[in-house]
Amino acid sequence: MTQAAPTRRAGRHLLQIPGPTNLPDRVLRAMDRPVIDHRGPAFRALTERLWPGLRRVFGCSGPVVIFPGSGSGAWEAALVNTMSPGDRMLMCETGHFAVQWARIAERLGLRPELLPGDWRHGADAEAIRARLSAPDGGGFRAVCAVHNETSTGCVSAIPEIRDAMDAAGHSALLMVDTISSLGSMPYDAEAWGVDVTVGGSQKGLMLPPGLSFNAVSAKALEAARHAALPRAYWDWDAVIEANEGGVFPYTPATNLLYGLAEALDMLAEEGLEAVFERHARHGAATRAAVAAWGLETQCADPAQASNSLTAVRMPEGHSADAFRALVLERFDMSLGNGLSKLADRVFRIGHLGDFNDLSLIAALAGVEMGLCEAGVPYGAGGLDAALDSLMRRAPSAPHAAPQTPATTPSMARTGQE
Repeated sequence: MTQAAPTRRAGRHLLQIPGPTNLPDRVLRAMDRPVIDHRGPAFRALTERLWPGLRRVFGCSGPVVIFPGSGSGAWEAALVNTMSPGDRMLMCETGHFAVQWARIAERLGLRPELLPGDWRHGADAEAIRARLSAPDGGGFRAVCAVHNETSTGCVSAIPEIRDAMDAAGHSALLMVDTISSLGSMPYDAEAWGVDVTVGGSQKGLMLPPGLSFNAVSAKALEAARHAALPRAYWDWDAVIEANEGGVFPYTPATNLLYGLAEALDMLAEEGLEAVFERHARHGAATRAAVAAWGLETQCADPAQASNSLTAVRMPEGHSADAFRALVLERFDMSLGNGLSKLADRVFRIGHLGDFNDLSLIAALAGVEMGLCEAGVPYGAGGLDAALDSLMRRAPSAPHAAPQTPATTPSMARTGQE
């Protein structure tokens, strides 16, 4: 008798793209409730929970404007609230998303100028300083950078960009995309002199897609008073004024806001420094595995490597998309694809959000098994390298019984002291 093909797969799908990320059960439960009156007292109590946690995550004391929308909407909101038709902007070509932001600016009637990049490094602060200091550099109204370029896994040093702007004596606004770094990597809008920070809900904040954010400085609010681009839905003033009464000027994504409140509580309970160190450990362990496999990361400078994701370059003659398809079919794991000029050339491993050591090892095991089955040439020892990296940076566990050096897992495997 012929057995029917199975219609379900055992176990849980591994979502290892760089966002949306896996949703914690606490966030899912927080959103699993009836919709409430978004003009009533219960909703006002919910909004009051949000602002302290959001300001802590963004590193700001001013307004954080929330829109129902994706990160692309937050890009547009940052532009239409601060710019006027024909304004010049200096933007840094660090990858796919930096280019997309520039394209939105162009469609809005702005004049973005892209500083060329190789998609293997973060923004070049010295090149920014030189361009702003050029005879025609005084006319730029904003400098825009992506903190963590999701397409490449390269980080831009935002404090260095601010220093470059100050060294040039330039008055431009500094706008920063933190969509894949917020809640995963250190970020401090006020300390770093950022005027508009762009964020999204679906990555380090551990929520579904659907919320976008602008954290706004006093300088940006002043610029908004004189900006002449049309704005209606994306108008900061309307949201900020309504928020003072605990409501929004539109029907908000009520249940996502319940999830946001829970996610902010979770980040506070773990402590942001601990969250950042956890992501740093996972980024280092992933890069150790990639190096042991003999593969190359898209980020060419280890000092600029992302702790949210790792983009891995496929060897010549091998398709990254075919590899990803095999991993999905065989091991029920989704990896991120290469975007625009990196299409079919890289795959991306997401290691951000609600993610622990065992989750990372499972993901790396799936990658290694996929490399084997796909016939991609690779070296042995990737998982051991990741494990050793994790153990070297293991967080303290005050309630765990101490281990003697002879029984720590990495030494037990290697026999080394």
